Amino acid sequence: MNETEFHQLADTQMEFIEEMIDDSGADIDYEVTGNVMTLDFEDRSQVIINRQEPMKEIWLASKSGGFHFQYVDQRWICSKTGLELIEMVKQECEKHANETIDWA
Repeated sequence: MNETEFHQLADTQMEFIEEMIDDSGADIDYEVTGNVMTLDFEDRSQVIINRQEPMKEIWLASKSGGFHFQYVDQRWICSKTGLELIEMVKQECEKHANETIDWA
């Protein structure tokens, strides 16, 4: 994958995460600054999602640890857990919010 393709794929994924959070109705504030999306929760914890351009990966950091996602078979897959990025975001949001969230 070249740099342009990486940016398009990563941008699409980040936009999807924003929409997913908005549609869930959950009390999650988020801010996007450059290549970094910060999710803020009521207990002041955060989930940080950012693009790592040199590695062509998306990284997620939370109280559960740090995770690296590579684009494989048209999905962002965690090199550590094998989970898709979207599933990991959902799990981490529920942990940090300390509640079940109705994901659309």
